Amino acid sequence: MIKTSDICILISVAVAFVTTAFLWFQGVDTKQEALFTSTWIPSILTFAIYFKIIARKD
Repeated sequence: MIKTSDICILISVAVAFVTTAFLWFQGVDTKQEALFTSTWIPSILTFAIYFKIIARKD
């Protein structure tokens, strides 16, 4: 069953991905910003997994 928190996490990952793609295809000047925002995606997913594990132990 999908919870509201799962939907919020997936939306935030999708926003980070779209932002990364937008910055990457904007041009040469924004490639560094695209690489920076691309690191948000695994970070968000890692925090989501961590909080799911913590919630399962309770």
